[in-house]
This record gives sequence, structure tokens and C-alpha cells, in this order.
Amino acid sequence: MDTLFETKSADANRPDAAASAPGDRARELAPFGIDSLEDDFELESIAAFAAKLCGTPNASVTIVEERRQRFLARHGLESNETPRSVSFCAHAMQGDELFVVPDATKDPRFADNDLVTGETHLRFYAGAPLVTEDGTELGALCVIDTEPHPEGLNELQQEGLRVLARSAVRRFVNEREALRSRDQAKERARMLNLVLDSVPGIAWSADEDLTFDFFNARWDEVTGATPPRSADDWQAHIHPDEFDQSRLKLQEAARAKQVYEDEWRLRLADGSYRWALSRAVPIQLGNGRWRWVGTIIDIDDAHRLSESRDLLARELSHRIKNIFAVVASLITLSARRDPDLRYFAQEMTDKIAALGRAHEFVAPTGMVRENTLHGLLDQIFAPYNSQHEQRITVTGSNPTIQGRAATPLALVFHELATNSAKYGVLANEEGVVDVTISQADHDMLRIEWHEPGVAPLETGGEGFGSRLLKMSVEGQMQGRIDRQWSEDGLSVVLDLSLAALAG
Repeated sequence: MDTLFETKSADANRPDAAASAPGDRARELAPFGIDSLEDDFELESIAAFAAKLCGTPNASVTIVEERRQRFLARHGLESNETPRSVSFCAHAMQGDELFVVPDATKDPRFADNDLVTGETHLRFYAGAPLVTEDGTELGALCVIDTEPHPEGLNELQQEGLRVLARSAVRRFVNEREALRSRDQAKERARMLNLVLDSVPGIAWSADEDLTFDFFNARWDEVTGATPPRSADDWQAHIHPDEFDQSRLKLQEAARAKQVYEDEWRLRLADGSYRWALSRAVPIQLGNGRWRWVGTIIDIDDAHRLSESRDLLARELSHRIKNIFAVVASLITLSARRDPDLRYFAQEMTDKIAALGRAHEFVAPTGMVRENTLHGLLDQIFAPYNSQHEQRITVTGSNPTIQGRAATPLALVFHELATNSAKYGVLANEEGVVDVTISQADHDMLRIEWHEPGVAPLETGGEGFGSRLLKMSVEGQMQGRIDRQWSEDGLSVVLDLSLAALAG
């Protein structure tokens, strides 16, 4: 137990010594959040137990500042601060062990101290330094009495005071780390807000009940309006033609915790509207709750350009259909003048009609939306099927196809259906063709056309239809075609490139 103070430096030994430069001591203590720990329950409990342990009426967790000492937690003391010039704790915090003054009136360093000669009537003092692992001197945990303690502290009291001092230091360090974490979180939030404010679109967030609690600066720049707080509040910002449907989509996405995406017109500050892409993503937090983060991106120019292109495409599609009709009419008129051409004219007219149906399938008319193989075959086989009778059934895989593949596919299956209607099972009223689609391997699609009970035909060689089939399959679809006759009938196996189907 030290009863004499061993100096660390000549200047620091003086209790009234200020920091080497104004403000240094304040900057040294600032990270520990001293103000937030005044009257802290944990520190007050430490002070109260220290007084009880050492048998003194007074105890304090003291912080030594540049010009004063503050009693952050005190037991039995009325004052909460005194000048540093009379501080015993300024001595205690600079030692490595307990600083004990059994009788201050007999200690030449403190005999004339105002705390000794004045109303405080301090006689006994024992202080444990509050020093962090990195060497920051905070102050001391001290016990005080108005009566001398010639015997000082026993071993149990000394060890207990040290343990309590370490607990007090941990409280300060924990507060420093908590403040540091909060400051870092605030800085991250500040930087995130700066990033969000710099993006060209509107960014927002909401809780799982769709209460909107954040919008970046772009919202005010674009709309000049008070941000919405609920889904219903968006009615003032979304065009009336799109609001109801968009609100229902958002509410359904919120219920199912699924990504929301929609296009609607946003009302601007000048009262005009521009098309926007709105997207929101649900995020589950660590506590099990959900939040929504979303963006609103201006797509008005792209939307209007797309509308113009759609209008042009529809006009071109209409003109192409007219061309098909004109060509078919010209063939029909020419055939009327020469009866020998009627068979050829009918065959060509049927092929043009098949091409027309294929064009209708891929044309951007707004009427046909399907882009699958089943959808195309339904179009081609429509003349042979009806609501009550399916003469050609299609089963199996249903891959997506692109417009480029529709024309050769239409010609191939029109030719197969026409031949069946003339010479195969479709020539009788009860015949049915089975079309099965499967994946032959990783890059080829297999389509099997099966006509049960059909016998081989005696032909004089490869005709126009056969050459057309071969040209379409091998040339444009990068595949192969194989006719197989058996006791079960005719099977036409087509292996088509998946890459060609996908365009």
C-alpha cells in the first residue's frame, strides 16, 4: 500500500497541473462519454459498495478534468465537483497502486488543502486509479472519511477496492465502445444517405406494414411534395389510371413477401406525369421483422420510344398481312383463267395461309401473347381441330421459340398436316395424329409426328413437299428429319436445334 506519491513527471505531480495544451485533457476524455455516465446506476452501485467495504461514510467515482474533478457517482457526498487544485484523485490516478492518506492533517502535501481545512473536514482518503489498458488516466475510485484511519485499509479492503476500480474502468471502456459503435453506425448511415441522394432515381424504405419512413433527396427534387406515409397516400402521386392496380400489386407483394415491380406515371412538381419503373425488395432483419427498400426510376423516354416502335411494328404487321392476302388473291385469280393451275394454286394458297398464321403468332399486334412451341402448333393445326374435336394432339415439352423460328416450323407442320389430310389418317373422319415433344439431348429437341395405321405410299421419288421439309429442317432449324414406316404406321422424327428455336 502506497502512502507516499511517487511522481511520473514533475509537472503531472501537481494536482493543479493543466494539460500541456488547452483542450488536450477534454479530447482525451471525450471518447468515454463522461456526461452520459453522470449518476450512472452501475457506477453508483460501485461507489456505494466501496464505502460499505471500507467502512467510510463517503465514496466517489471521480473523473479528473483539466480544471476540475467531477464526482460522476457518489455516496454520501453532496457536491458533484471541486477544483482540480484541491483534488486528491489527481494524485491517485497517476500511481500504479492504491493511494492512501491515513490522516491528511499530518501529511505535508494536504495539511493546507481546502478540503482538509474547510467544511468538508477530510481526514482519511484512499483511492484506486482508474486507468485503461491503453494508459488513459481517467480519475480514481475513492473512499473518504472525516475521521483518520491510522491503520489504513486491510488486505481484503485493498483487494476489494482494486476489483471495484477495474469494474468502473470496464464501465467507462464499454461506454466508449458503445459510443464508437453508435458513431460508426451514424457515419455509415450518413454516407449511405449521401450515396442515395446522389443516385438519379428516387430511393425509399418502409417497415413491413408499408409505413414509409425514408425518401432520398431526389423525391423532393422530382415531386416537390410531402412524401407518402402509407400505400393509400400514393394516390396523390400516381396517375389515376394506374393507382388502384399498382396499390393492389404492392399490397399483394407485401403479403407474400415477394419482389414488387410495376410501371406507372409519377406526378411531378409541375403537375405533369412521367412514366416510372417502381421496384421494391423485402428484406428480413435479424429480429425476424421485415423491411422494404425500393426505387423509382424515370423510364418515360424509353417508354414513349417503345410505344412508338410498337405502333410502327403493328403497322408493318398489318401491311404484311395485307401482302399475304393480295398474293393469295392473285394466285386464285390466275388459276381461274387456267383450270390446270387450280391444284397448284390451292396448294400455294394453303401454304400462304400457314405462313400468315405463323406471322400472326409472332406479330406484335397485341392480340397474340404466347411465344411457345405449343402455341405456334395450335395456330397451325387450328383448321384441323375444333373445340369439340382434336384431330392433332400435342403433348410433352413446351419450349419458348423466337419469331425467326416460327416461319420454317409453320411450313414444316403445315406440310405434314396437308399430306396427312390427303393421304394419311386425317383423310378419314376418325383419324388422329399424335405429336410428342421431348428433349433428345442437351442441345436438340425431338418432335415425333405419328400417324397410326398408315401404309407406305408408292411415289415416283422425292417431291416438292419432301424437299421443302428437308430444306426447312436441315437448313433453317439446323436439324434432321427421318421418316419411319412400321406396322404401327408412319412416324416422322424431327430433331431440331434448341439454339435455332431460341433464335
